[in-house]
Amino acid sequence: MATKSETTETRWPVLITVIGLGGIYLALPDSLSVGPRWLLLVLIAASAVPAIVAHYTGYHRLDTILGYVISVLVTLALVGSLVLLIRSLASKSEPPAILLRSAAALWITNILVFALWYWRLDAGGPHERAKRARHTSGAFFFPQMMQGAPIEHAERWSPRFVDYVFLAFNTSTAFSPTDTPVLSRWAKVLSMLQALISLLVVALLASRAVGLL
Repeated sequence: MATKSETTETRWPVLITVIGLGGIYLALPDSLSVGPRWLLLVLIAASAVPAIVAHYTGYHRLDTILGYVISVLVTLALVGSLVLLIRSLASKSEPPAILLRSAAALWITNILVFALWYWRLDAGGPHERAKRARHTSGAFFFPQMMQGAPIEHAERWSPRFVDYVFLAFNTSTAFSPTDTPVLSRWAKVLSMLQALISLLVVALLASRAVGLL
């Protein structure tokens, strides 16, 4: 059970993100979907609703377990669709326009999936971060963690989900962290995997674009 002293982070951005991931998967063609396209959204909803209830009623262990279930589901969906995209590109079984849109959708999915992992794993996860008066250590060194950082309420600053989305976006676009160094080994491995997936998708987009010239 949570203590009353915890300053919890709102979960609506995370909920919108996971539902959005299910929506993106629903918009993919059948050939790039592992199983029925609606299945991922149904599984996300079936896990997210009790997770939200558990969070707001203080059953954080159940909330955490269901959160991991959702993260694993969207990760498996991403990997499966990426494999199918590569196969479709090689076999030319889908029209070029659909392949390009699908690759762009998977690139966005890659950002959101890894943002969820960073948010869920950094410094013990959101529940552990909420117990701290100030975020001073973790897998990532945010600029706001420096002493004397010019931010409002520096003594209570802690990363929120949008900070991890920003980190994941930079990793997918620059293929490396920009203003936030990666400190722990597990975070370095995840960052490398995210950059590799992003590079692969961009390479597929580029090769298909060249093929259309």
